Amino acid sequence: MRPKNTHENPDLFRLRFDQFIDMRHELIILADKIDWPAFERKFGSYYVDKKGRPGAPIRLMVGLHYLKSAFNESDESVVYRFFENPYWQYFCGYEYFQTSFPIDPSSLTRFRKRIGSEGVEHFLAELLCTAKRVGALKESHLNKVNIDTTVQEKAIAFPTDARLYYKMRDLLVKAAEERGIKLRQNYRRLAKKMLSRQGGYSRARQMRRAAKMTRKLKTYLGCVHRDLVRKVENIDAELMGLLEKSSRLQQQTKESKNKLYSIHAPEVECISKGKAHKRYEFGCKVSLATSSRDNWILGIQAHNGNPYDGHTLGAAIDQVERLTDWSVKEAYVDLGYRGHDYTGEGKVNIVNFRSMAKKTRSVKRWLKRRSAIEPVIGHVKSDNGMDRNRLKGTEGDKINALLSGCGFNMRKLLKVFLLPIIYWRKIMEFFEEKSNRTIRFA
Repeated sequence: MRPKNTHENPDLFRLRFDQFIDMRHELIILADKIDWPAFERKFGSYYVDKKGRPGAPIRLMVGLHYLKSAFNESDESVVYRFFENPYWQYFCGYEYFQTSFPIDPSSLTRFRKRIGSEGVEHFLAELLCTAKRVGALKESHLNKVNIDTTVQEKAIAFPTDARLYYKMRDLLVKAAEERGIKLRQNYRRLAKKMLSRQGGYSRARQMRRAAKMTRKLKTYLGCVHRDLVRKVENIDAELMGLLEKSSRLQQQTKESKNKLYSIHAPEVECISKGKAHKRYEFGCKVSLATSSRDNWILGIQAHNGNPYDGHTLGAAIDQVERLTDWSVKEAYVDLGYRGHDYTGEGKVNIVNFRSMAKKTRSVKRWLKRRSAIEPVIGHVKSDNGMDRNRLKGTEGDKINALLSGCGFNMRKLLKVFLLPIIYWRKIMEFFEEKSNRTIRFA
């Protein structure tokens, strides 16, 4: 059923928000600047006119996702903070203070699945349009654009062969029990004992003994796998997927390509960015495009398969032009983009430290400015939830990256509206102090 509206009928026994909150608050100003009916037009087609319980208001769902990414909250915590924060309730479209939880946190997960990464990309586009309407983002900002890649890590444990063998065997045993298949032996007690010993030997640097325990765990996995294949009659899709992962895990070696690093997230790749403190990161590659002048995130997207940095350049520029409706003039990149496959070089000038033999003073200055994208990446990871992705699958990688970009831009918009208030308060304090001095000396 189509979602209901957040606007309620007038209530004589309750106060409206505009009667007891500060209407100059930055969240209130931002809520009045965003074009909320655009989301109604965009996502209205995902609902049908049928009898039943009406869906949650679209503005509520979009507003909660904005607040979740801007303040680095989980699905549960953002709903709880909405319950106690009147400014968040006004931002999500309510006129009166709510004394109950608006939705179950699982509704946010279902809403993301419904709209997909294309719908979440509209969140970022609307924030950029809002920045354009208030004059914070101008077309001249796209004259110089910085582009770089980083790694969005997945919420998985550090992969080791012993732990992967143990988890895979345990999943196969559970699948057999659910289907009523009696295995010859499930190796639960032995596998738990071997995993504990393997960890102890590894901590004691007794690597030969640790490797022996790992081989035993692999043997247990192979025994359960073969016994299950012999005894199962009708293999369903879920069991077939588990058996394929088990075969892939047993066959992979140190030199294998496309290795399995997580049982529940097989899309995870091992990416090395040359960091001294973190040699390997497990997740997916994310490309960011920011304005060189004011560091607005103009485009952000996840790339699965660990592509070469230069092969993500074309998609990054196309996304920027699609979201902003403006053309990029110059893109400043690092040397990791040498040999890129971007075909539109006639309209976009790709600049790095080796692209031109003789550089003007202006080009050198903007090349130095390219490193301004590095703190943006750091803030997106630490403040907006891109350091550890908890959403499922490749679609979850794309959605989490886009939401992180929305959170960063929303915080910038809040600062745009907050600064005039701060300056006004300082001016008022100055005049009050001056008047107090005049009265005291008089």
